[in-house]
Amino acid sequence: MPCFVPFSNRNLDISILVFIPMVVVVDDLIDALKLFSSSTESMGCVHSSIFRSIHGNMIIWYGAWMKRSSENKEFLHAAFLQMLTNVSSMAILADHSFFDAYAGESKDGFPAAKFSTGGIISIGTAALASDNLDELSHANLALFKAYFQKMEGAISGVCLRCEMSPRVACLFVWKSLHACYSWILNTDYRATVLPYLNRLTPDIKFDIFRVLYVSDDNVPSFQYLPPQQMLENGGGSKQDKVMQGSKNAAADV
Repeated sequence: MPCFVPFSNRNLDISILVFIPMVVVVDDLIDALKLFSSSTESMGCVHSSIFRSIHGNMIIWYGAWMKRSSENKEFLHAAFLQMLTNVSSMAILADHSFFDAYAGESKDGFPAAKFSTGGIISIGTAALASDNLDELSHANLALFKAYFQKMEGAISGVCLRCEMSPRVACLFVWKSLHACYSWILNTDYRATVLPYLNRLTPDIKFDIFRVLYVSDDNVPSFQYLPPQQMLENGGGSKQDKVMQGSKNAAADV
């Protein structure tokens, strides 16, 4: 089953944790983050995934949560730190933030950016020293709207806005690593990106990731049931309800 990033913040909250490994072999770190993913399910995490940078030394944990209040997010943030103590000897938690999805498109007709284990994702971020998030968000959206349909090999993309600092991001799902490389090599960065963001002088970063794990890798395949049919069947199992809720959340964004 795929994982997904919604196109809006109407139904789901997004959290992103960035780790810098301190060990050469990261297998134990990945296993620890998989256990972390499992433990977050009881806290309301609908989908989670682990990305590893192809060229850099970075691992990202992504989680999509049922909507919650700001106070609840603060509690969740504190819980993260407590739950990740067993990871501290293997990696530095370089960033942990909540993001709002505020725009997105797909070329496959799915109402969210979906990906599975082994998939290729690129993430570009732009951060400001000053608190001018609205203008930065508009510039990020304008850039996305202008170029997404021209990005051959990109399946879907999402614009994200950080809740904790003046920072935005664009996440793209690609058909293949080759398609992503081809877009990078054939893109004139100065002619495309800079005209939209240069006036704001943000700190811009970009990286390509391979999806190592999605939480639904551990869930047996089953058929989705419409909500009415689930009620007729007595409500279905807890697993069915979680997955049906995930499908509905994607369709409603």
